[in-house]
Amino acid sequence: MAKKFISQGQLSIASELLDFVNNELLPGTNVTKENFWSGLDKSAHELAPKNKKLLEFRENLQKKIDIWHRDKKGKKIDIKEYSNFLIEIGYLKKEGEKFQIETKNVDSEISSITGPQLVVPVMNARYSLNAANARWGSLYNALYGTDVISDSNGAERGKKYNHIRGEKVIKYARNILDIYVPLQKGSWKNITGIPKVENNHLNLKLKNPKQFVGYTKKLNDLSSLLFVNNNLHIDITFDPDGTLEVFNPDGNQDKAAIHDVFLESAITTIMDHEDSVAAVDAKDKVQGYKNWLGLMKGDLQYKGEKKGKKLTRKLNHDREYISPDGNKIKLHGRALMLNRNVGHLMTNPSILLSDGSEIPEGIMDAFITTAAAIHDFKSKGNSRTNSVYIVKPKMHGPDEVAFTDLIFEKVENVLELKKYTIKIGIMDEERRTTVNLKECIRAVKNRVVFINTGFLDRTGDEIHTSMEAGPMIKKGDMKSSTWISAYEDNNVDVGLACGFSGIAQIGKGMWAAPDKMADMINQKINHPKSGANCAWVPSPTAATLHSLHYHQINVFSKQNELKNRTPAKLMDILTIPIADSPNWSTEEITWELENNTQGILGYVVRWIDQGVGCSKVPDINNVGLMEDRATLRISSQHITNWLHHGICSKEQVLQTMKKMAKIVDKQNIRDPALKGYAPYKPMSDNYETSIAFKAACDLVFHGRSQPSGYTEPILHLNRLLKKI
Repeated sequence: MAKKFISQGQLSIASELLDFVNNELLPGTNVTKENFWSGLDKSAHELAPKNKKLLEFRENLQKKIDIWHRDKKGKKIDIKEYSNFLIEIGYLKKEGEKFQIETKNVDSEISSITGPQLVVPVMNARYSLNAANARWGSLYNALYGTDVISDSNGAERGKKYNHIRGEKVIKYARNILDIYVPLQKGSWKNITGIPKVENNHLNLKLKNPKQFVGYTKKLNDLSSLLFVNNNLHIDITFDPDGTLEVFNPDGNQDKAAIHDVFLESAITTIMDHEDSVAAVDAKDKVQGYKNWLGLMKGDLQYKGEKKGKKLTRKLNHDREYISPDGNKIKLHGRALMLNRNVGHLMTNPSILLSDGSEIPEGIMDAFITTAAAIHDFKSKGNSRTNSVYIVKPKMHGPDEVAFTDLIFEKVENVLELKKYTIKIGIMDEERRTTVNLKECIRAVKNRVVFINTGFLDRTGDEIHTSMEAGPMIKKGDMKSSTWISAYEDNNVDVGLACGFSGIAQIGKGMWAAPDKMADMINQKINHPKSGANCAWVPSPTAATLHSLHYHQINVFSKQNELKNRTPAKLMDILTIPIADSPNWSTEEITWELENNTQGILGYVVRWIDQGVGCSKVPDINNVGLMEDRATLRISSQHITNWLHHGICSKEQVLQTMKKMAKIVDKQNIRDPALKGYAPYKPMSDNYETSIAFKAACDLVFHGRSQPSGYTEPILHLNRLLKKI
């Protein structure tokens, strides 16, 4: 925590945050530091009490729901009676007239291009740059380095290049070209020489000649061909001399001298200040803000080493081509960047209000991240429409969405921006937002550009909201439960009914296993099939591979089909996933506890001890899974629920925690991903003195008292203790 605070009006501001804002953030924005701080001062003191009342309303609703379920204990829940009760207490809102969203000045990456969406911790400059640059990805590298290409028949991955594997990569890529850029006759596999473009005419005859949209030449020789399919570009690059740095270090083994096939991949990326970071004080917040500012200015750099060589990472330039009619064309070289602020719950010690309380962190985020984006308005390196895209998580219902709209309006007024410059992405990850989604959208119909589903947070809230209803089904069974399929469909149904198609994104959740790309290729096709414009991926490689699904599915056509289906039923969404007469064996309960506690400990120890907010954490089977606070929320709330209903005992859970801590310690000690952080300190050396182990236990044993089952209050408290 910052030691020195400086007064600005009624605010007390950590010196390092004040220095950053005054000396780095504001210069070049035409916003004076006097106007910024006086505007934030006035706005924060006006908005903070409203923020507090909304959180109190959340808690009061939860108390009423808890009482209702306790009164009905032992009786089967009548969904109609339950829904009437939710209406009576103000949880369910009356649905208004039909309407269409009216958002203007939306970049094409959101309105008219469908594709993968990356989410990365903005505190990590290397990850942020990689994500921004993941707009274009090498198909050859994505295939060669993952399990999409089988290791069988001599095609193993190793330290040295494997020509047999290389041949499989080339064959796979040619098949892709045959499917998505088909020739009139024959196959891309049969092309043995570099194609030619003479007088702007391509000598290859395509089934659809309009797919050929550009090319580049080097010393009059063709160096690339640009094609388009479903509004996504495919860039085939050539290397006739074998002089380019190719994924085969021994030279080009392709008979047509194709160097690589580059796919337009991560169309958008969310630079995250929320679930994937561990930001608890001014130092942490400034680090994230600085990286976001660097992205908006276009000058962010990362200097490091790879394979013993020094490297400097920067933002990619735009890509230039010659069109078939001879004109120069330019394609964006980077993903469109959105910024995820924190939700309404958390406060931050970086700024103190007049009564000594911490500023609501979401208000601080909105002012600072928007001010940083003003730098982009001149260069248009990110948004060409001068829009600022803020994803807002963990909002509960229309009133809280309307409050976010008010925050953004205050920011626009202080920073002298046009109304609705700030666009909002609504995370549909809380139960009260799901059941009132249409009214949530109505509250921001002039600035909404994004809704998406988040299975893990949404499940965590499902468990916490209905904690008193009974023991929940196993965590692994949640995905096949009634409420979740209705929830996923409802998000698309409501978005389409409100006119999202062609204006705003409808998104789906994360693929959490970055090493299981073959499984992702087989399964994640269901996201564009569901009518989703975008879906989350954990890495640039995953983005490149997932982009193939958007070549296969024309999402806008699929959305037109889905507009006519029967909408998901509210009563299905409200169906609580409690187990009817659970008779699980001792072995089943033990496995569930071990699986949950291992995941909790694996994430918490990195968060508390190393300050790692998101990383590939080995699960109970040593499979690396991308973990963030959403995964932690569901696991901790699930054990809390089983404890509350006597499925397991506190002693049983504690012993399981200690057992799994030893396993997590062994996994982490040999994990190279933790190099560069503070030395790993095993929890099992002394359970009583391990802050991380205590925090993990608190998440479970005090899970019922945590607001909405969120993990942030306990994590932040213990991380601050660790940093002292």
